[in-house]
Amino acid sequence: MISIWIANLADLAFGDPYGFPHPVRLIGLYISAFEKIARRICKDNKSLKLAGVFLTISTVFLSYMTVWALLRAAYYIGGSLRLFVNAFILYTCLAGRCLAKEASKIAASLKNNDINGSRKLLSYIVGRDTAHMNENDISRAVIETVSENASDGIIAPLFYMFLGGAPLSMAYKAINTMDSMVGYKNEKYEFFGWASARLDDIANFIPSRLTSIFMICGAFVLGLDYKNSHRIVKRDCRNHLSPNSGYPEAAAAGALGIMLGGANLYFGKLVVKPSIGDKLKDIDGEDIKKMISLMYAAWIISLIVFSIFNSYFTGIILI
Repeated sequence: MISIWIANLADLAFGDPYGFPHPVRLIGLYISAFEKIARRICKDNKSLKLAGVFLTISTVFLSYMTVWALLRAAYYIGGSLRLFVNAFILYTCLAGRCLAKEASKIAASLKNNDINGSRKLLSYIVGRDTAHMNENDISRAVIETVSENASDGIIAPLFYMFLGGAPLSMAYKAINTMDSMVGYKNEKYEFFGWASARLDDIANFIPSRLTSIFMICGAFVLGLDYKNSHRIVKRDCRNHLSPNSGYPEAAAAGALGIMLGGANLYFGKLVVKPSIGDKLKDIDGEDIKKMISLMYAAWIISLIVFSIFNSYFTGIILI
């Protein structure tokens, strides 16, 4: 519990400094190296799919066991070292402050009417083409990204921290990293990324739904439209290509009174997503700031709720 709170306070305060030797980079290097070897060896779709399954299993296993071994070694050296190592690893599993920082940059750029700069900044955090986006499109993309990553980068890691400590939280980050690298539903990754994408769907099933609940609570605390947030989640949570992403996006859309989804370009290809929410107003840069506040509110509420549940169940076990 102490390590988890230290990790969260550290991420709230510092985020991920640029050039920081993040463990996710090591996971990414392993995935890239594995893919290069697999594509040289595998000559058909069936073998590519099998290689993808092995990539998924090995990446999760190595991530979990590496952290477990580090904590075990730190435990034998000294209790205080184990606390520090544990807190540091947990800190690297969170991405809240970094997400808020990048979104704030775009909001500031829009406020200064720097549309080209906003497009460039947006291209760093989304996979869609940004070259021809207007302010409404940019703001919508940022809000969709922040709401979705509030689950992937904050609530889900927190959920697995309390469920299984640093090893399980890092295993989740490995799953999430694989999905972001090879989990695309396109011709290149249809078979190789199949297992990674399916496991990511399973791993995010509960956290995504919890995120929507915490966002509704956060909307209440912030004075946003929490009733509409709850209504839109019930109505539009499945209006998404992903089985999970619609939940936090619907909560955000309802709280802000905006409509998400619609047409986007991905690598030159037009993709029309189902609409989420009602267009009660046009989206602008101010909505990005509200989304960031909603993300922070959901984060703090989730940390408190998880801590209470953890203390309660720990007490039952001790009794």
